[in-house]
Amino acid sequence: MAINLDKMSRTELLQLQKDVATAIRKAEVKARKDARTAAEKAAAEFGFSLDELSGAPAKAKKTIGAAKYKNPKNPDETWTGRGRKPRWLNDAIAEGVDISDLEI
Repeated sequence: MAINLDKMSRTELLQLQKDVATAIRKAEVKARKDARTAAEKAAAEFGFSLDELSGAPAKAKKTIGAAKYKNPKNPDETWTGRGRKPRWLNDAIAEGVDISDLEI
């Protein structure tokens, strides 16, 4: 595929430059995906995962704290006392309920 750059306008050359950059990014993504797939397959043949062989630390699971407050109108709704207060708690406080009355 030969392209005669001398016959292209500046606008066409700039568009070609953008198209080439996009094509390179897509090719890199595909090459990385293919390489990872091949590496995972090779590791699996020996009974390992790729993460085990690469020495990557195991991902820690995010722990959710124990619930400290519950919604009296819907006991399935709880709050740990951390982070943003849920709407049901704000509504209860606005109604005059003391937060200590909602403790589990």
